[in-house]
Amino acid sequence: MIGSLFSLAKPALHALDAETAHQLTIRALSLMPVSAPPADDARLSVNVLDRHFPNPVGLAAGFDKQCEVPDQLLGLGFGFVELGGVVPKPQEGNPRPRVFRLARDEAVINRFGLNSDGLDAARLRLVNRRGRPGIVGVNIGANKDSADRIADYVLCIERLCGLADFLTINVSSPNTPGLRDLQGEAFLDDLLARSIEARDKADHGRRKTIILLKIAPDISLDALDAMVTTVLRRGVDGLTVSNTTVARPDSLQEKELAAEAGGLSGKPLFVPSTRLLAETFLRVERQIPLIGVGGIDSAEAAWTKIRAGASLVQLYSAMVYKGPGLIGDIKRGLVQTLEAEKTSLTQAIGRDVVAIARGRF
Repeated sequence: MIGSLFSLAKPALHALDAETAHQLTIRALSLMPVSAPPADDARLSVNVLDRHFPNPVGLAAGFDKQCEVPDQLLGLGFGFVELGGVVPKPQEGNPRPRVFRLARDEAVINRFGLNSDGLDAARLRLVNRRGRPGIVGVNIGANKDSADRIADYVLCIERLCGLADFLTINVSSPNTPGLRDLQGEAFLDDLLARSIEARDKADHGRRKTIILLKIAPDISLDALDAMVTTVLRRGVDGLTVSNTTVARPDSLQEKELAAEAGGLSGKPLFVPSTRLLAETFLRVERQIPLIGVGGIDSAEAAWTKIRAGASLVQLYSAMVYKGPGLIGDIKRGLVQTLEAEKTSLTQAIGRDVVAIARGRF
């Protein structure tokens, strides 16, 4: 039903500029009644990060930036959703237009610049859904004009602990000037130390709020080495690999749109983000779980992320082109693969990591 409705609506939505179409989608979701998703096949369940995920397919940050419709999104069949990014003070982000569809490439470029209603508004919305089922996380960032960006992350953690299952520290958005500098070893060490300390104080003995770090696909392997060392030393619970890329592959067909500034997501991101995922898995040595993001548009792509080391996966851009029916398609495809290969999701995690790290998918 959902897939059929999207097929009917897609021409009208794609006739609008991308941001307006997205706003209408959020509005339509907000009008939907909250309903429980259909039960998932038990073989898709994942126990990781001290949580039970009904399936490994999650929604990536950036779709529900203002934390408006998490329960409606869970009702579409996601195993978990990530809201945001949220920053302490409201900010408009960059001028419009700031998001572009590269239709022939099944890709998106965005330079939103962490447009946000702010921490107070996001917190209130999460307070109002307290007690509802489903795994919900929040991606957090720093204000563009902040004098102390690490303090911004700490404030978000202090105010959101206990209201979300996980908080993702976003230091890898290419659309906030200087933000990726926080991936440097000295800055990252201080950021993670203060973030973990803030989480531990704010939780007050409640069920621990998970702290994740989301990294950029454009980092060098030397930088990845240092980052993983810092992450493990500071006790971060997991890594999300990866954010959007500032690279522009020669293979892109939408040459004019490819010249737009911002982060590229969607199908062209699949190979670099998956290779980085595999390289990260080799370095963490199963000490912490990984969430694989970037270019997932099919069950086959999700399965490749799992074989590259992902315990969970996230998608967003592919839904622009394939609609919410893609969620069910991926889950059904994963079950078929598990049946055909007579294996389990746990057994498949990292199974082909060495080959994928070398580019053999």
